[in-house]
Amino acid sequence: MRKILKSVALIFTLMASLVLLSSCGAKGEVKNIDAWDQAQKTDSITWGVKADTKLFGLMDVKDSQIKGFDIDIAKALTKQMLGKKAKANFIQVTSQTRIPLLKNGNLDAIIATMTITKEREKVVDFSNSYFDAGQSLLVKKGSSIKSVKDLNKPGTKVIGVVGSNSVENIKKFAPKAQVIQLQDYAQALTALKSGQGAALTTDNGILFGMAVDNPNYQVVGKAFTKEPYGIAINKGQGQLKKHLNQALKELEESGEYNKLVEKWFGNIAGFDYKEVER
Repeated sequence: MRKILKSVALIFTLMASLVLLSSCGAKGEVKNIDAWDQAQKTDSITWGVKADTKLFGLMDVKDSQIKGFDIDIAKALTKQMLGKKAKANFIQVTSQTRIPLLKNGNLDAIIATMTITKEREKVVDFSNSYFDAGQSLLVKKGSSIKSVKDLNKPGTKVIGVVGSNSVENIKKFAPKAQVIQLQDYAQALTALKSGQGAALTTDNGILFGMAVDNPNYQVVGKAFTKEPYGIAINKGQGQLKKHLNQALKELEESGEYNKLVEKWFGNIAGFDYKEVER
């Protein structure tokens, strides 16, 4: 009886090993799949988007839909590339999770306020820029902080978000300041309101979105960096990159791009959306 049980246990062990090996192989195949070919077959594209960033991608609690400029651009690009009946699928990401999700094959592309940088280009490929932002500061009205230079003092605390390019930038422009890094923009704004820092820093478009819902806070100083946003895709996806750039160009030429810019940024006080018009 013991011999029979040992034999059965051995068979189950072998079967489990085979299943594990096959699943590992499948995962590798997902990573190496031709994203453009798959998009044509499914008539859809899966996008990684933010859900905590007003104006670009924010969850609407009324209908549980993520809405914003990035969302509308993704929908427009999907239809431009695949036809009017094509579907844009969305998966929520953060600054920390967006690249891992892309590399694991969960996403076809990321459109989530992601600045094109040389460091990121070592890991992913980018489309042409679809939005030209610039880093700035959000402070409480009446604050003595008027520009990034005012932060460059020992003991001055600045709030940023982990995984965003703005954290490294503030270290260059205000090296004496102490940077507090939090997980997302909601936490960062809460920290600013509770007085944990003198300013919150990230791209101006994101900050103006925060200021809309928080009238006691304002964006100060001119943008002190250039932050061109790009659509990130996996390495080796040349066809998808080609079609993304072509579709983006067509949206700009048709005037649809500028309509979306005006829709989301045209009425934001202090933000000159014409600077990003194409």
